[in-house]
Amino acid sequence: MALDPALLIGAIVLLAAVLAARVGSRLGLPSLLLFLAVGIALGQTLVPFNDAATAHTLGLTALVLILAEGGFTTRWEDIRQALPLAVLLATVGVGVSVVLVSVFAHFVLGLPVPVAVLLGAVLSPTDSAAVFSVLRKVPLPPRIRAVVEGESGFNDAPIVLLVTLATEWSLGDGPEGGVPGLIAQAGLQLAAGVAIGLFVGWLGVMVMRRIALPASGLYPLAALAWAVLAYATGAALQVSGFAAVYVAAMILGNGRLPHRNVTRSFAEGVGWVAQIGLFVMLGMLSNPQLITPRSIVLGLSAGAFVTFVARPVSVIACAAWFRMPWREQAFVSWAGLRGAVPIIMATVPLAAGAPRAGELFDMVFAFVVVFTLLQAPTLPWVARLLKVSSGEDATDVEIEFAPLDTIKADMMQVHVSPGSRLHGVTIRELRLPKSSVVSLIVRENEPFTPKPEHTVRTGDDLLIVTNGKDRRRVEDRLRSISNGGRLARWVPGEPRP
Repeated sequence: MALDPALLIGAIVLLAAVLAARVGSRLGLPSLLLFLAVGIALGQTLVPFNDAATAHTLGLTALVLILAEGGFTTRWEDIRQALPLAVLLATVGVGVSVVLVSVFAHFVLGLPVPVAVLLGAVLSPTDSAAVFSVLRKVPLPPRIRAVVEGESGFNDAPIVLLVTLATEWSLGDGPEGGVPGLIAQAGLQLAAGVAIGLFVGWLGVMVMRRIALPASGLYPLAALAWAVLAYATGAALQVSGFAAVYVAAMILGNGRLPHRNVTRSFAEGVGWVAQIGLFVMLGMLSNPQLITPRSIVLGLSAGAFVTFVARPVSVIACAAWFRMPWREQAFVSWAGLRGAVPIIMATVPLAAGAPRAGELFDMVFAFVVVFTLLQAPTLPWVARLLKVSSGEDATDVEIEFAPLDTIKADMMQVHVSPGSRLHGVTIRELRLPKSSVVSLIVRENEPFTPKPEHTVRTGDDLLIVTNGKDRRRVEDRLRSISNGGRLARWVPGEPRP
């Protein structure tokens, strides 16, 4: 295709995908399903695409950028308490699920052992893009949200290894020891990848703190380059580059780098572009007209087993050690959304020419579409049914920063989400540091300058100017009130409002 038509089609597809993301947000659906629909329509009309090898390469490249974005935007304060359980779910939980699905696929669905193991490995991971886009709109206690989000960020790495090794096994070149051997080898490579990510992330923070770059726009590029370097180093050493890139990006994102907020915004933009391109491409690669009824039946049968048996058992096996109440365990099980990652993983055997890889891809595609439509919209209802949320828990307060470098200050834009306990709090009751001021409130598209007695309402956008050194205190204070109400984290010695 010539350059000019390609740019025209690319711009139209990107704009359509952005609008689809908005529609998906309103409907409570992961945007990936709408992106897939755009790709299917494009592949059936303007740009036919059936190159599995290219899709595999581009898919893994996009996954590197998506994992980097996930690491950059993960706040250590939010995830550290939930980290042990999240990591256990992403490793031991994945192993339990793979074994159970493999047994079911072989003895019940009648698939050969290598294909059954591949199916188990492909269907086991949750998807960070789907989880983040849906879960952050659901009012939940912070601990539950952090567990599910943390698991989705960490489980890509072991699954990539398991699928790669299982594909080699299906081609007659896998490790000895069967499924336990695959899991053991994946665990070793995962640990090595985490170590590389820790080192490269630490080195990147040390270097970027000490070198003044000539333009602020270079810092996001440099940070992203460090994260990609971590992946490349892990891949060159034949360990988990995906674990390396996620860990390195998380260290860089929490490393108090210059222009850190610009870096996070840049990473989020890159992540969106990667997700849009990835899902549209996967939609183009699929051909729903050629999916056989057998593939649909097998895919939905395996999906039902994963959702209602393997996933709950893996959550119980991990969460029981942390004395998590059974209602919360049930919700974490239901919130394990699948999305692009299983479809990406299905391209690995497809590109390698593994036996029955085409049928496997069709099965996974049918499973992802149907069960995402089933699970995502029902998450708020399930949370209320299980009483893990009354609907009054705070959704994540949305805070954006714009650096005011000449006066060493930050301008913060705070959106008061539905369910946030900032609703009803007066400006005085925020008890912000003396160097910080709420300069403007935008309510129903009408801006006004607030007085201390003015009350914050749901849907408001607050513009706060704060001294750079107090930015973290202001952010922590706002999140604390959003979750716990006006008396959260009362500090002795502070004047009463």
